[in-house]
Amino acid sequence: MSASPDFSRNFTDPRALKSFILSTITVGCAILACIPLFSVLAMLILRGGRRFSLELFTSLPPTAFDSGGGFGNAIVGTVVMVGIASLIAVPFGIIGAIYLAEFGPHTRIATVARFCAKTMTGIPSILAGVFAYSVVVMVTGTYSAVAGGIALSLLMLPTVMLTAEEAIQMVPAIMREAAVGMGCTPTQAMWKVVLPKAMPGIITGVMLAIARAAGETAPLLFTALFSDYWIFQGGAGDLMEPTASLAVLIYNFSGMPFENQIQLAWAASLVLVLMVFTLNILSRLIGQRKK
Repeated sequence: MSASPDFSRNFTDPRALKSFILSTITVGCAILACIPLFSVLAMLILRGGRRFSLELFTSLPPTAFDSGGGFGNAIVGTVVMVGIASLIAVPFGIIGAIYLAEFGPHTRIATVARFCAKTMTGIPSILAGVFAYSVVVMVTGTYSAVAGGIALSLLMLPTVMLTAEEAIQMVPAIMREAAVGMGCTPTQAMWKVVLPKAMPGIITGVMLAIARAAGETAPLLFTALFSDYWIFQGGAGDLMEPTASLAVLIYNFSGMPFENQIQLAWAASLVLVLMVFTLNILSRLIGQRKK
């Protein structure tokens, strides 16, 4: 009877030793990369968690020498402007992805559009703010939530379009062929078969785009500015008024010489990180469901 093979690792073997060294280096680099992230999270929890209370989410920002206060209006303003951006970027991004993936993937227009989208993913966010300022703020004569939403939509659009295109391309061709074989037109096959199958990947891209837009500051400084009041106090017309946001509140309060405002900036930072963290977890869960 032959002896069973020995599968234990022998570090005298150069290949095993090389694999061990490279694996150790990789694990060490991964740990080093996580240290800044966990350090920031720990600091936010320690310093921002002290001020967590219901008042933070229901009160307006305090004046210079006041104590207490909150940033409920900034949370609402952030949600409103990201919602406006989503209403603009998501439909146009998905429609553009359908054209790039299905109806004209190799045309010159698709090549140019794909190149522009990839370029836009790397442009500084402040340029989106400057563009929206010149196109919306200067035309309307006022800072507004609409201008902020348009600026954020410029940052969301390329992410939504490129991720949606990839999700559509990953749908097996046999499903398209089966739909056409059953008498569907290309448009019917897209809406009834391809898009439902690609929807988890599309939603993942939308979540990532929203997470990025929620944390942007520079575009909102040029477009929405800030406000110490609740939005919608006077109806839908308040969308054309300066609007508060968490990112700008953090920017404003972190540089003030008042301890109360600095504490609120830390608390707002923690809330913003939790919002982005939640969106990223949802995108991961949706992506895992897709797999």
